[in-house]
Amino acid sequence: MQAGALPVLAAPAADPTLADFNQLIWWMVLLKVGIVFVFLLLTTMFMIWAERRVIGRMQNRPGPNRAGPFGLLQPVADALKLPLKEDIIPTRVDKLVFVVAPVLSGAISFVAFAIIPWGTVVSIFHHRTPLQVTDLPVAVLLVLAMSSIGVYGIVLAGWASGSPYSLLGALRSAAQVISYEIVMGLAFVAVFLDAGSLSTTAIVTAQVHGWYAWVLAPSFLIYLFTMVGETNRLPFDLPEGEGELVAGYHTEYSSMKFAMFYLAEYINMTTVSALAVTLFLGGWRAPWPLSLWSGANTGWWPVLWFLVKVFILLFCYIWLRGTLPRVRYDQLMAIGWKFLIPVSIVWILLVATVRAWRLDSHSTAPYVVFGLVIVLILALITMWDSSAQQRAARFAAAEETDLAEAGTTEPATGFPVPPLDLPHYHGAGIDHETSSREVTGA
Repeated sequence: MQAGALPVLAAPAADPTLADFNQLIWWMVLLKVGIVFVFLLLTTMFMIWAERRVIGRMQNRPGPNRAGPFGLLQPVADALKLPLKEDIIPTRVDKLVFVVAPVLSGAISFVAFAIIPWGTVVSIFHHRTPLQVTDLPVAVLLVLAMSSIGVYGIVLAGWASGSPYSLLGALRSAAQVISYEIVMGLAFVAVFLDAGSLSTTAIVTAQVHGWYAWVLAPSFLIYLFTMVGETNRLPFDLPEGEGELVAGYHTEYSSMKFAMFYLAEYINMTTVSALAVTLFLGGWRAPWPLSLWSGANTGWWPVLWFLVKVFILLFCYIWLRGTLPRVRYDQLMAIGWKFLIPVSIVWILLVATVRAWRLDSHSTAPYVVFGLVIVLILALITMWDSSAQQRAARFAAAEETDLAEAGTTEPATGFPVPPLDLPHYHGAGIDHETSSREVTGA
């Protein structure tokens, strides 16, 4: 071996930096893109199988168990079945937009995973490279940008279908995704303030002494809510309307076009789970007590820790679906706009105050801001409690008035429901002879 080659083979620091991505060769980039693509496809197939098996166990039924051992080939059978189904395009749709919408949703779901680090610097074919497709100074914003573009696929699918039910599902889904995308962005701000960077590599490096899931616990809990809302999963599965008995914005789709929406949902689940691991759970770093081992965060071991964390979060998706019922749409929007967003803003002010105090401990400004934040929190709690008491008093007064006018003592349900004892339920006002002729045809 030549002496001049020694500096090239010398192992760099364990934590990659942005400079490591400026020295990649083209075939290395293509190789990592292919690895990510195959990983997302295989994870989708595994999640489809695991979801049906786990929920089957939760509901005391076997789940898929015919195709292959333990039903492992069932996702393969489904993947072969969907392309062979008839591709139906309704006559009154906008065909160009109708075809582009699922392609847009499916393609965008792959892009966001490019900035996720799934390991440290390793040697691949004698080339040192970080296990990440790419990184940017504003890498996390790429995920938010891809999520925003993905909304176009949902809206265009509902609009191009020419069906009022598809359009209603698209509007519900778009409003939900946009609302929870705002909350997701606010949950990220505290991480950016503490890490001092928007680069995913720098954020993982900043968690060497402690995960942000503990340091920034409110942001982590808020992000867990937004993960479910952003991916339209139960209990926040609102594109599907109970009264419409349809699937939402992709009601008119079939064959591979429906498969693209189906694929996008599961890839987005994997992406937001991987982002939670990166921003809050230490990324590819080993959990304690494995982190006490000196070789836990070197070589290919970090890939294992990363995958374990991601699949634990994906299991939580399945657990929620098998446990909780679907919430009402007004409850979903109220959680996002009336609770999560105000709490996120107040928490960001607190984190910013602590950050400023760390940077300049001699200034009195952080103490002033901290005091103002405490006063703001107390004022919000007081206003919230007062408004809740006023609403309860108004509701009680209105209920008493309604009961007095109706001459009944049965309390109201608090949610609009149809009358349960209409006269025609007892046959009043119905011509039984006419009804008999209509039924019998006589």
